[in-house]
Amino acid sequence: MSAAAAPWIAAQAIGLLTQRGHAWLLAGPSGLGQYDLALALASAWLCEQPSGQGACGHCSSCHAVSVRTHADLCVLMPEALMLALGWPLSEKVQAELDNAKRKPSKEIKAEGMRDAIEFSQRTSARGRGKVVLVYPAERMNHVTANGLLKTLEEPAGDLKFVLASEAAHQLLPTVRSRCLWHAMAWPQTEAALSWLQGQGVPAEQAGVLLRAAGGRPQDALQFFQTGRDAATWRALPAAVARGELALFKDWTPPQVVDALHKLCHDTLAVLAGASPRFFEASQLPKASSLVALSAWSRALTASSRTAEHPYNAGLMLEALVSQAHIALNSRP
Repeated sequence: MSAAAAPWIAAQAIGLLTQRGHAWLLAGPSGLGQYDLALALASAWLCEQPSGQGACGHCSSCHAVSVRTHADLCVLMPEALMLALGWPLSEKVQAELDNAKRKPSKEIKAEGMRDAIEFSQRTSARGRGKVVLVYPAERMNHVTANGLLKTLEEPAGDLKFVLASEAAHQLLPTVRSRCLWHAMAWPQTEAALSWLQGQGVPAEQAGVLLRAAGGRPQDALQFFQTGRDAATWRALPAAVARGELALFKDWTPPQVVDALHKLCHDTLAVLAGASPRFFEASQLPKASSLVALSAWSRALTASSRTAEHPYNAGLMLEALVSQAHIALNSRP
């Protein structure tokens, strides 16, 4: 097991490696380490010197995985995510992107699925079997998912699949039924805070950011790495209640929708007499209209469907903050 693996990821990998099965579905909300666990499993299955603790991390196979060149590992991801995580694209796709003919896809395309099927029919290059890693699996459209079904059900030779998903309910039932299910474990708060500090998050910010992420450490780390901090999160409720846009400068529409969803959730919770989850109660505005807050929640759900592909990001931000301002300041 890689020394960099979070302890809750390492523990899950060790447990899964003791079990049989050719196809695993790692399911849970974002920020729990599905990708890291999937890669840990793939590395261990392909390792030349595996142990009860997983991949050795030192053999030529482990090195090939770490530098993204392993001939027996096929990674099926959206092009945008492959670029972000350092995985190479096919020469054809890379040429199209280099020539600015199109933007990287945010879906797992049928072309990638066809490459995975062709990969599954080859002989193992290193003799340790082959692995197909799919992440996030919910980004397969119906064409891609259906194309993978037969190979998933009847794999050729020593072929394993690991599908990692942050929205497993969106997968085709036929895909889910062909996999062994693993629900991602939630780390203890102390372990998550220690890990965040080990990743460079200051101790005084780690607790606030972990709460902002709903207890999901990798989401908290991403929040920090994208330039947002604890002070920004604390200031968000009051700024939104005043209708201010400046705080969301450089935020993507999905990030804004997610933050407003959390603010709406906590405001509704406090109004109903429950405890907030993402903010401190003292940070929340004194909203009093259940009808307005409920309408705002429904509007946010509708906005989330188009957040990744807004017609105009600036206008969408203005509309989102305006909706929030009205809901937080409405009276019964």
